[in-house]
Amino acid sequence: MLTEPIKEKLYEMRLAAMAGAWLEQQQNPKSSELSFDERFGLIVDAEHQARDNRRLARLLKNAQLRLPSACVEDFDASQPRGLDKPTARQLGACGWVPDHLNVLISGATGVGKSYLACALGHAACRRGFKSVYRRVPRLFEELSLAKAEGAYPKQLAKLAKFDVLVLDDLGIGKLKEANRHDLLEVLEDRYGQRSTVVTSQLPVARWHEWIGDPTVADAILDRLVHNAYKITLKGPSRRKEKAKTE
Repeated sequence: MLTEPIKEKLYEMRLAAMAGAWLEQQQNPKSSELSFDERFGLIVDAEHQARDNRRLARLLKNAQLRLPSACVEDFDASQPRGLDKPTARQLGACGWVPDHLNVLISGATGVGKSYLACALGHAACRRGFKSVYRRVPRLFEELSLAKAEGAYPKQLAKLAKFDVLVLDDLGIGKLKEANRHDLLEVLEDRYGQRSTVVTSQLPVARWHEWIGDPTVADAILDRLVHNAYKITLKGPSRRKEKAKTE
């Protein structure tokens, strides 16, 4: 039989899943009941699915999501948390990504802002979009270090390539002058080209005050707010609810 040479050629062409599906058919007597087209279709489907799985794993690894297993489908939209089921489904479908729209999520601590943001990043990865997660304080540290190393333009260009940038914890701490301009540079590169998901304990109406400089604040908010879904999550802290059940 030519089983071994064929298997070696499939592995040589990096078609391991196809080889595995073909060998499985060879060992399954019921496979003989299928037509050639049906058997070949199953083999191709196995390779296609394996490549999709590898691509998703790679996208999720590069996304560095704080909550990598977060899913929009698991977000509890049945309770009055400020996000209804139709909107949750709409966001989960990720039509906002190719439209270059933003998603702004505000609410008190523990209501699920980071979970929802990571879930949207995860959903984007599942649809083949490149996502990346950054806590805002950590982002400022990275950009400050990049300036010191002469890699600031390169770091900005890297961030600009992601289809979805998740900025978690906007509004934490006092904003420095350099931070204002860093945030503006990041958002300028993405405006009308990419999508940004932002979470904050501060209501959107207070972001201008937090940014401080009126001119820079106007520029930043102009690039964030006017082309965005705005979600205000409500309800008790999910962390406290979880602690009670443990």
